[in-house]
Amino acid sequence: MNTKTPCRTPSSTCCGCAASPEGSDVSRREVLKRVSLGGIAALPFMTEGALAQSAPLLLVDADAESNFKPLRPEDLTLGKPLLVYPFDTKTGAPKNESRANKLVLTRLPEDQMEAATKARSAGGVLAYSALCTHQACDVKTWLAKEKVLVCFCHASKFDLLNGAKVVDGPASKPLPAVSLKLEGELLSIVPSSPASQGS
Repeated sequence: MNTKTPCRTPSSTCCGCAASPEGSDVSRREVLKRVSLGGIAALPFMTEGALAQSAPLLLVDADAESNFKPLRPEDLTLGKPLLVYPFDTKTGAPKNESRANKLVLTRLPEDQMEAATKARSAGGVLAYSALCTHQACDVKTWLAKEKVLVCFCHASKFDLLNGAKVVDGPASKPLPAVSLKLEGELLSIVPSSPASQGS
C-alpha cells in the first residue's frame, strides 16, 4: 500500500510540473487545453487519422526506449497501473510525440466494473488518459483500499471501475476513457469508438 503523501511545492507550480523538464511551457498549456476539453480532444493520436487506419494501434510501456513489446492483459499485474503509449504497427514506433497521448492501463476484476466500463475493457484491462483533468499531471498510483487511481500533485481521485468519475480532489471531470479490444492476444485500441468522458 502506498503511503506517500501528496506532493506540494512552495509556488503555484505543481510537483509534476516542477519535476518535468518542460515545466509549464507552451506545450504544457496545450496539453491542459486539450485535457480541459475532455473526450477525444485530450487524445491527439485519435484525431490524426488513427481511427481510420487499417493497422491496429497496440500499446507499449511508456518507459520503453527501444525493442517495443506490445502488451497483453497478462503482462499487467492486477491493480498495478502502467503508463503506456499507443504503438503504430505501420511505422513500428510509439505515438509518444505528445504527453496527451499517454494512457494509463489498469487490470481490475471485471465483476467489480460497472456495465459501461466493463464494455470498454479487454481481458479486465481498462484504458484512460493518464493526464489528470485538473492540471495534467500523470495519474498513475492505485490505492487498493479505496479502489481509486490518485493524482499526487493535488490528490484528485478517480473511480476506474465506474468510468473514472472523480470521487475526491480538485479535478472536476472524469479521465477520458479509451475502449480496448484484443488483437489476437495483444491489447489494441478500438478504432471505431473515440474516447469518451467517463461513463
